[in-house]
Amino acid sequence: MDQKESASIKGKVCVTGAAGFFGSWLVKRLLESGYNVEGTVRDPGDYKKIGHLWELEGAKERLHLVRAELMDEGSFDDAIIGCEGVFHAAFPVLYPKSDPKAEVLDPAVEGTLNVLRSCKKSPLLKKVVLTSSTSAVARSSSDPKQPLDENSWSNAQECEKLKAWYPLGKLLAEQAAWRFAKENGDNEKFARRGRMGYVHIDDVASCHILVYENDNTEGRYLCTSTVLEVPELASILAKRYPWLPIPTSFPSYVQGPRFEYDTSKVQKLGIKFKGIEEMFDDAIQSLKEQGHLP
Repeated sequence: MDQKESASIKGKVCVTGAAGFFGSWLVKRLLESGYNVEGTVRDPGDYKKIGHLWELEGAKERLHLVRAELMDEGSFDDAIIGCEGVFHAAFPVLYPKSDPKAEVLDPAVEGTLNVLRSCKKSPLLKKVVLTSSTSAVARSSSDPKQPLDENSWSNAQECEKLKAWYPLGKLLAEQAAWRFAKENGDNEKFARRGRMGYVHIDDVASCHILVYENDNTEGRYLCTSTVLEVPELASILAKRYPWLPIPTSFPSYVQGPRFEYDTSKVQKLGIKFKGIEEMFDDAIQSLKEQGHLP
């Protein structure tokens, strides 16, 4: 390694759920930024599920995959020990087959706490960035003109009533993380990134790195670019990609209360969100490259 390459290495960080859709992209951007990455996966030997990670630039030199399970106490210790930063992106299944509590809620909450307990054991740790979701952000006032921001929280009882297990899992996991941070006196080490809605995955990854690298970040950060109704989005996509069978009529669609997100806090870090067109141009190009679209 020459002096120039050595100077570009930024240290070691851990990404949980490294083989997932977002986790993979975050690993990609961290490697490109010069980090050594410890990635946790369920089975490091399952090349079918983790092979794409080894194809990333810099992976052979600076990526190490470690086996870890959300519900296994201490299984994240080996990956996190010696890391300066941890990006917790791992999350259980999106749609439970029979038991939402056992399949989504318990792994979401206990898994997050397991990761944080491992973080507490690491003497070099500087910051934890938790990937939550805008589904954990809902209106806390009756004023529809009031933008949703970092002070807005979803209602757990309403999520359970609607059987919205993914939002409920994200909500409970994030709240458990904040309680852990408060009880352990490490609030300054914990930052939250919200990841859902219409936002380019590269922007989400960039926001994670900005939050991690900025010494003054704390609390929650909303990362979302564009708010659109389903018919609005369908209209844009149908015009932009006329060869795709995109429906433009939604006779049973019920429009909910209009809202906007206030993302001024994260934008102050320097993020410039990509537009809706670039999001879907890149998504469709990716689908073409993988053979899912002609």
